[in-house]
Amino acid sequence: MSEVLLSATGLTKRFGGLAAVNDVSIDLMRNHIHAVIGPNGAGKSTLTHLLSGDLPPTSGTVALGGVDVTGWTPEKISRQGLGRSYQKTNIFLPFTVWDNVHLAAQSRAPQAHQWLRNASDFIATQARIERAIELSGLQNRVKSIAGTISHGEQRQLEIAMTLATEPQVILLDEPLAGMGAVEAERMVALLQTIKKDHAILLVEHDMDAVFALADKLTVMVNGQVIASGTPAEIRADAGVQAAYLGEEH
Repeated sequence: MSEVLLSATGLTKRFGGLAAVNDVSIDLMRNHIHAVIGPNGAGKSTLTHLLSGDLPPTSGTVALGGVDVTGWTPEKISRQGLGRSYQKTNIFLPFTVWDNVHLAAQSRAPQAHQWLRNASDFIATQARIERAIELSGLQNRVKSIAGTISHGEQRQLEIAMTLATEPQVILLDEPLAGMGAVEAERMVALLQTIKKDHAILLVEHDMDAVFALADKLTVMVNGQVIASGTPAEIRADAGVQAAYLGEEH
C-alpha cells in the first residue's frame, strides 16, 4: 500500500453561517494523483487553502509527513514539504526562467539570506534548479524572460518553481486553465512525470485530463464530499452523474 504523505480529517471552514468546506477528510498518497472535482462553489479551492495553511480551519486537522500542521503558517507548512500552485499564475514576469526557479530553490538553502555561505550550498541549489527545469520541460527556455513565454510555459514554470523547493506533496489548482489542446497535452504529460515520488492533489475542470491522470477522485458539492473512489467508480456513480458529470462521462 502506498505511503500516505498528507492526511486531512474532518476539515471544516465556516464563513459566518456558510460552511464552505464541511467535514471533509482526504488522504494523499505517494506516487498518486488525487483529483478533487465539482461544480463552481463546491469548496475545492477552499479545501486547497486549508491544506496549504492559506486559511485556518474552523475545525479538523491536517497532518503532513506524520506531523500535525494544523494552524501552521503557509511558509512553515511549505518548509515541512508542501508545494502548491494557484489558479492565477504566480511567477516573476520580468525575470528569466532560470532566475525564477533559482529564487525558489534558494529559499530551501540553509542560511538562504546570508551572503557568505559554503560552496556546497550553491552546488545543492544548482542541482535543484537543473532538476526542476528538466522535469518541467523548460531546458530550452532557461534564458527567456518569463513574461514573454506562452501561458502554458508559464504554468510549467510555476510547477518548476514548486519542484525546486523539493516538496513531498504538491497541490495544483486548475493547472490546465486557459490552455489550448497542445499545451494541455504537454501539461498532462508533465503531471504524469512528476507523479513519481510525490503525492499530488489536482483541482481541475478539464474532465478528460482528470480521468486520464487521476488514481482517485473526490467529488464535492456545496462544501461536502458526495463520492470518492477510482475513476471507474466515479463514472458509474449515479449521484455524481446527476450532480456534476452528466451522461457523457
